[in-house]
Amino acid sequence: MYVPEGAMSSWGWAKLAVKVLCAGWLLKKGLAGFKKPKVGDKVVYEDETREGVTGVLLVNLGTPDALEVGAVRRFLREFLSDERVIDMPPYLRWMLVNCVIAPFRAKGSTQMYSRIWDKDQKGSNMGSPLVMYGYQMLEKLRQAVDAKSPGKYHIQLAMRYQQPSLEDALLELRRKCVSHIIIIPLFPQYSSSCTGSIHQKVFEVIGAWDRIPHLSFRSSLMDSDGFLKCFAENAKSLMVEEYDHYLFSYHGIPEKQITKGSFECSLNDECCSKLTERNKGCYRAQCFETSRRIAAELDIPKEKFSTSFQSRFGPTRWLQPYTDKIVDAFPSQGKKRILVFSPAFVADCLETIDEIGSEIKHSFIQNGGDTLHLVPSLNATPAYIAALSDMIHRIQI
Repeated sequence: MYVPEGAMSSWGWAKLAVKVLCAGWLLKKGLAGFKKPKVGDKVVYEDETREGVTGVLLVNLGTPDALEVGAVRRFLREFLSDERVIDMPPYLRWMLVNCVIAPFRAKGSTQMYSRIWDKDQKGSNMGSPLVMYGYQMLEKLRQAVDAKSPGKYHIQLAMRYQQPSLEDALLELRRKCVSHIIIIPLFPQYSSSCTGSIHQKVFEVIGAWDRIPHLSFRSSLMDSDGFLKCFAENAKSLMVEEYDHYLFSYHGIPEKQITKGSFECSLNDECCSKLTERNKGCYRAQCFETSRRIAAELDIPKEKFSTSFQSRFGPTRWLQPYTDKIVDAFPSQGKKRILVFSPAFVADCLETIDEIGSEIKHSFIQNGGDTLHLVPSLNATPAYIAALSDMIHRIQI
């Protein structure tokens, strides 16, 4: 079709309309961001600030509020709208999440959640193992900490996305008038998209308070030998059997999140062969170090274990090697009996129970494998509770 010089085609008008809509959305979000924080919100305090009482906030990633497509869609929208999770210009991220991922992946994701959800709790997030184990851990930890330090700590559980919300948990600690809050993201290794996102959200919430308490942040759990020993202890009951190989599988992240960091990383095994001051902030290096330390606890020879990364999606390059690829190749290498660890998670969830325990296991057997056993996560084991309690008491106040 002929278009007069200086005129705009219908495609051009369509592109302009999209730009205008995106600009309007960004302007709205931007203006909302410039609103003055409400520092005078009324809060019903239980008592005056008590200098000897410390708040502890344990934070995990999150899960849908119910086993329903709508709830899963809300979770995906909140989770993937985080700028630390999908690193791209805001208007592109908004269109990708709200026009592509959330509408088209919610139904399939709901089916995956249904394979691990407690069927008696379909209308509640208590059907999610992540939340169920979280509350079991919280109850036992409160008892353990109070037995050692009666009345000295108030402990809350939160999720970065959905419920129990991080905002409500912090508000509860504010009502308790604690003078110090310890933030413990429940991730063994630091990554910007998980731990970094939690830290940022805490700053956003507490930054609007009139009185900001003293804050302490934990960046990872792998700094403590107690947690690594917990993973090793969980494996011992399974290691009465003989295995051809041991695999440590971690949640993957896009390579871009590593290369844009302030630390040096070449994204190869040589670079990650040792954790140093230079690369200690690198998620990949932390994962390889975690594997080595757990293997050392269990006397697993270097040649009998590997480290890999799972849960990738989209066209971008993620951390390698990929778990599904190397597991499928194991049988042809004579590795037909394998034991899999998931030391990136402190509670069993979709990525452990379904992705490894079902999907990857099925593919492994289809490719000629005999046995794939998965080491249970820490969940609410006595050793894990003791390690958390010890960490809380060791933090300087």
